[in-house]
Amino acid sequence: MRIGEIAALAGVTSRAVRHYHQLGLLPEPERRPNGYRAYGLRHAVELARIRRLTELGLGLAEVKDVLADDAGRELVEVLEELDGDLARQEAAVRERRARLAELLDRARAGELPPEGPVSPELGRIFAAFGPSDSPMAAKDRQHLALFDSMIGNGDGDGGTDGRRGELLAALRPLADDPEFVRRVEGMYRRLDELADAPADDPRIAPLGAELAAAMPAELLRLMSEGDAEQAVRGDFGEAFLGDFAPAQAEVVRRMIAALTERARRADGG
Repeated sequence: MRIGEIAALAGVTSRAVRHYHQLGLLPEPERRPNGYRAYGLRHAVELARIRRLTELGLGLAEVKDVLADDAGRELVEVLEELDGDLARQEAAVRERRARLAELLDRARAGELPPEGPVSPELGRIFAAFGPSDSPMAAKDRQHLALFDSMIGNGDGDGGTDGRRGELLAALRPLADDPEFVRRVEGMYRRLDELADAPADDPRIAPLGAELAAAMPAELLRLMSEGDAEQAVRGDFGEAFLGDFAPAQAEVVRRMIAALTERARRADGG
């Protein structure tokens, strides 16, 4: 048989057969005087086996290991490993579908924020703060959603996942305080007014101080543990500040500097 014939017989392509030859999965047959490969039935059997193993999900390197062990012991080991991998994937898919079902329920109820999907905790905080037509408020929510994703990538052993829980727990009482929400909305409006202002605008310093003064002690503690000032000096901080207009970025710098000094005084430094 020629390569096209054996490929059709085994249910694969001629290109796949050539690839299997290159990988050493399938031995090269003898060639006829005209240079064409002469395949026999044994080659078709091996090709069919390769196809069945790949359909089970084995990689070609694993198939090669299986074919190299005539006793079949390697096949059992590889299949057991594959079964374990599939079980883990199945569990992960179930978890993702459960999370998706929750998000769908919230979306259908109109409870999913525009920045979503976010963690349920942050979603409740967004809902408590309520809607706002302030561009700065929208930017702040986007930044919180980003931090929620970044901090939520921990391993759940009290590391970053634990810190995310602490940060969101500290934010929740603020969102439930109508007076604080009104105060924050007012500061958002003043930041909006700085969108086209120069970086030496006289409104910058007082607003930065007011933002720092509005930071509750518990949030300040968590920020100081994460060394917020150092973070703003790094590459991420440069990108973060670059998302603001120049005057607005200067307000944020002033706020962080004031918070850092306040944290040092609280520590007796």
